[in-house]
Amino acid sequence: MAESLAALLDPRAIRLTERAADRDEAIRRCGQALVDVGAAEPGYVATMLARERSVSTYVGEGVAIPHGTLAGKELVHGDALAVLRFPEPVDWGGQPVSVCVAIAARGDGHVELLAALAELLLDPDQARALREATDPDDVLRLLQPAREDSTR
Repeated sequence: MAESLAALLDPRAIRLTERAADRDEAIRRCGQALVDVGAAEPGYVATMLARERSVSTYVGEGVAIPHGTLAGKELVHGDALAVLRFPEPVDWGGQPVSVCVAIAARGDGHVELLAALAELLLDPDQARALREATDPDDVLRLLQPAREDSTR
């Protein structure tokens, strides 16, 4: 991916002390973060809720990646991420979620974003670091591309 995940993350969309009573409220907060930074129209939030009703965005390791439906793409101004941390985990269909990485994407950008996020989250240490992050700079560092090994 040409752009790092961090390049798609406006620091104002990193919210590390969120609270939500349930999954839908957590998704609304994620969507609002994307709206607040100008990445999407308010109507995009409803498409995020619709996506969750059709297929869970829980990916494991206490992380969910909420994003909108195909119909919601017209409400997106540009590819962007939001990272919300819930110190008190949210029940996500029976799984505790403490971090949501919300995606707004035009076109097929979400496919690359999902793949890059999945790669990051497959590393239990990185997933734990994201769940435990209390400083936005830590989140941005985690989403930077891994440095290539200098011996190659």
